[in-house]
This record gives sequence, C-alpha cells and structure tokens, in this order.
Amino acid sequence: MIQKFQEYSGWRSSVVDALARYQDWIVAAGLSDAACEQRLAQLRGRLTDDKLSIAFVAEFSRGKSELINAIFFADYGQRILPSSAGRTTMCPTELLYDETFPPCIRLLPIETRAEALSTSDLKEQNQVWTVLPLDIQSGEGMLEAFRQVSLSKRVPLEEAQRYGLYDEDDPEQQQTVGADGLVEISQWRHAIVNFPHPLLKQGLIIIDTPGLNAIGTEPELTLNLIPNAHAVLFVLAADTGVTRSDIDVWRNHIGGGAGRLAVLNKIDSMWDELRSPEEVARQIARQVASVAQTLGIEEQQIFPVSAQKGLVAKINRDAPLLAKSRIMQLEQALSQELLPARQGIIRAQLSSEFRELAGARQTLLAARTRNVVEQLVELKSLRGKNQNIIAHMMKRIEMEKREFDTSLVMLQSTRSVFARLSANVYAHLGIGVLKQDVRKAAAAMERSMFSAGFRESVNGFFDATRDNLWQSGHKIDEVAEMMTVMYRKFSTEHGLALTTPMPFSLKKYRDELDQIEAVYHKQFGAAALLTTHQAVLMRKFFDSIASRVKHILLQANRDVDAWLKVVMAPLDAQIREHKLQLKQRQKSVERIFEATDSLEEKITSFEQMQAELARQLQALRALEAGLAQAIASDMPTLAAAA
Repeated sequence: MIQKFQEYSGWRSSVVDALARYQDWIVAAGLSDAACEQRLAQLRGRLTDDKLSIAFVAEFSRGKSELINAIFFADYGQRILPSSAGRTTMCPTELLYDETFPPCIRLLPIETRAEALSTSDLKEQNQVWTVLPLDIQSGEGMLEAFRQVSLSKRVPLEEAQRYGLYDEDDPEQQQTVGADGLVEISQWRHAIVNFPHPLLKQGLIIIDTPGLNAIGTEPELTLNLIPNAHAVLFVLAADTGVTRSDIDVWRNHIGGGAGRLAVLNKIDSMWDELRSPEEVARQIARQVASVAQTLGIEEQQIFPVSAQKGLVAKINRDAPLLAKSRIMQLEQALSQELLPARQGIIRAQLSSEFRELAGARQTLLAARTRNVVEQLVELKSLRGKNQNIIAHMMKRIEMEKREFDTSLVMLQSTRSVFARLSANVYAHLGIGVLKQDVRKAAAAMERSMFSAGFRESVNGFFDATRDNLWQSGHKIDEVAEMMTVMYRKFSTEHGLALTTPMPFSLKKYRDELDQIEAVYHKQFGAAALLTTHQAVLMRKFFDSIASRVKHILLQANRDVDAWLKVVMAPLDAQIREHKLQLKQRQKSVERIFEATDSLEEKITSFEQMQAELARQLQALRALEAGLAQAIASDMPTLAAAA
C-alpha cells in the first residue's frame, strides 16, 4: 500500500512539475493572462488537494479496528487503534493529516447533537472541539490517546432522546436502560485524528465508523462520509455471516459498485487442526459464496481475512502466518484497483481542462503569427510602389481600426448585459436564497412535528433548491448563447481565430442534490405519522442536509465565478492582440511613407519575428506534449523509471 501510494504521489508531483514548466514558459512568452493563471492554479490545486478516503463499516465486534491496524499501522509494532471484545469505536473517527495542525486528536462533544449544526459546520468552529496532543514517538501514548474514541457515559433517557440516540419504541434499546434509569451513549460525537503517517501525509483519509446502529443516527455518516468515500470496506464476521442489520445497511447505505468491497473477517475461527487445509479452504469458499449471494455481488468483491493474525504476522515477521491470514490479497486489491481508478478520474479531469487551456494558447500564438504574416505580405507588396499607394494603404488601415473600434463599443454594451445576466445567475444560486429556504422548511417542520407535513417540508426544500439550480442554469445558458454570438461576430468581421466559448453546466450539482435526496428517502419511510424518535432524527438529518446543500452551492458558486471570469478571456486576449497588431501596422506604414528606405529593414524585422513565432509554436507544442505525457503516464511506468 505504501509503495502504491508513493507511486501515485510521484505521478501527481510529476504533473505539478510539468504544469510549472508550462506556466513559466507561457508567462515568459507573453501568452498568459489572469484567466489563464486562475485555471492553472485550479489544476495545481486539484492535484495538491487530492484526497483518497477509505471507510470501514461494520457492526461492533467484527474486528474493524483490528483490520485498520493490520493494513495501515503494523509497522508501529503494536496496535494503534484500540481493539478488544465489545465496542471500541463509539463515534465516527477520521484519521488524516493536516500540516496546519500539530499531531493531535480533536474530539467533538456529544452535547453538540442538541444544536442545529451539522458536524461539517462544526469543523469550522475550533472552539467547540476538545483537543488532545498526540505523542507520535510513543506507541503506548498514541494507544492511550486513541482510547478516547471508545469512551462512553451514562445519561438520562430524556437527554439521549434529545440527541436522537434513544428510541423508546425500540425493544432492543429498552433493554439497554439500567436500573438507575440511565442509558449509555458515546462521550464524543466525532473524532479527527491528525497523524503524520506516511500514507496519511500523501492524502489518504481513513474513516472508522461505530456499529451499524450509528449509521442510522449520525447524519454525517449517512449523508457525507460513507457516500463520498472512494472505497467502502464492509466488514463481516466469518463465523456469523450476514445478519439482518448487515443486509439493511448494505442495501440502504453501501450497495455494490466500484470501490465497494466486503471483508469476511475472523477466518481464523474456521481454522481447525482436525481438518486439512483443503477442507478449511473449501469451508471458507462456501461462506464467501453464501455472502456473495446474500449481498448480490460477485465473489471477487469479497475478501476472507484474519485481521488479528495478519497484524501478529506483520509484527513478528511471520511469512507463513501472513499468507494464511490472506490480508495481503485485500491490500493488493485496494492498491491495484482503488488508486488506478482514482488516478483515472483525476487524469480525465486534468486532460479535459488542459486541452481547453492549451487550445487557447495555441490559438493566441497562431493569431500573432497570422498578423505578422499579413503585415509581411503587406510590406512586401509595397516594394516599388509610389507614395499615393502607400497613402491609400494607410487610409485602409485607419478604416479597419475605426470599424474595430465600433465593434468594441458594441462589445461594451454586451459586457453590461453580461454583468446583468451574471447577477441573475447568483440571484438564484446565492447562499442567502438557500438560508431563506432552510428557515422556511424548518418553520414548516416545527408546525407539523408528527404529521406527513413534516416530511413534505423537507421535500419542499429539495424542490425549491432544485428550481433555483434550474433557474441559474437557464441564465448560464443565456450567457453562453450571448458569448457564442459575440465570438462568431468577431471571428467573421475581423478574422479573429475564435472557437465556441467554453461550455458550463450545473448538471453535476443537480445530480449531487438528487443523491442526497435519495439517501434521505431511504432513511425515512413513507409512513404518514412519525414517532418522537423519528421526528428528532429527521430534524437532525435536515440540519445535515442543509449543510451538505450549502457545500454544494458554495462549490457551484466558485465554479460559476471561475467560468464567468474565463468565458470572455479568449475574446479579450484576441482583441488585445488585434488592437496591438493594427497599431503596429499603422506605425510601420507611416514610417515607410515618411522614409521609403526603411521598408527592407521592416521586412527583415518581420521575417525574423515570423521565424521566432515558429520556434515558439514548436516549443509550446513540445511543452504541451510533455505535460500530456505526464498526465497520461501510469504509476507502474513511474515506478520502473525510478
């Protein structure tokens, strides 16, 4: 795993270096502008901020934390995450590395569940978190700090109900109430471990979840962490197989598809000295086949392992035991399938955006070349001509300049329309509009706490947000259509080399909204009446839904803003270039009119400029090819080259 991540990190670094070389060159060649710089910064940011998240989901006592220890932390020579009988992970835990924080564990108190703020919102409020230092030099010290995620406390039923953690109508939860009338809940709502592990430093995020019941009560897991994880490892026990709660979580929250794997842990419980290794293997194979049929997935997506034996084998360097644990097959699947799939996604995004960027640079350089060639032809045509012909040419250039200036006046009015349409886009996409819709839905929910109207309030919120996205998308289409007309006008009337302006769509944000709504509908059935527990949970889910939608709209706003800034950039660049060339043509002919002996000097000068532009085009293409090759290269190629 570490080697594969290093290769992936090396690939990202090579692309960043190639981007830097490309940027330095186009700046030196005068082919860059503010919009180009912005797009290059976005490409670099996509690479440097690239994260890969793996979520581990299981019922308690399935060995999930031990599996994380075996795969990622065996090099420390001991367990890092607590692992013992019973529940060891009481709250969702993210293991990551953020260099802006020292090594530490940030803990969100469970009391924050009583507030109308999601975990994502609270991540931005440092003052509400309890922060404990993490001594990375001491394995025992780290283990002791990690034990925080297993802490619980006993609280009155009313408090647990207020947090949405106790359902009085659930017979199983009723049995958890002690003689003192108290019930056990987690001490913390969420934990973030900032840990400079080699994999975490390279962008890996490990998500350790509590038991399956938490998935239905913690919106952050249901709406954000699990759906957005690049890989989900669903851990089952070999001796118990698939339970009813396992099936529910798999169907409602995980499902099959790319990056979704089932891990059949604790196969060591099936090892039997009275059976031959072949018999044990056949028994494990039968259990794998049974799980595959129950979950509706291919057997190749199920990995039977012994996390505990795998950890012991790695620590003791026991190769036979490591092979018997089968942990390496799971690691191989993660490294060979997950990372290349992620690389493929990033590569496709980079290639598409860079093609547009490179096309604009080539177009600009081609326009410079065309203008130089036109001037060269014009100057050569003046050889042996009298003053009257040169004067006529000066008048023609002046007329071209006036016509171009007239078009620029029209462009200014177009800019006014562009600004008005842009404002209309934000009128429906703004966060202020979202906040109004959130308040409206929340008020409606309060008025109809236990009726079908409660659910209709949430549905109305989704409908209003979807309509806002549609309205904004319609305005974006108007902007694109207007820019297409303007591009075509300048291309036909003034010979500018302009292609269709870069398109933009809000479809991916509408799709994300649909996915959130689908999760919401799965979580809450269509019953007309709600229990107190369901109403409290739905209210908390709505807070997280609003937070997730806010995140989507903020990203949409950033992307729309970036698009509006660059959609006119090619036209602006060509206009600047054309104005400059017209000015140079006018000055050249004026000087020749005044001193005909300078004609040959000007012709020689323009011929040198033409040759230099040809060399620049060749260099630009070589840089583009190098960057495209860096993006297209595979990690094994990099490893072999290294």
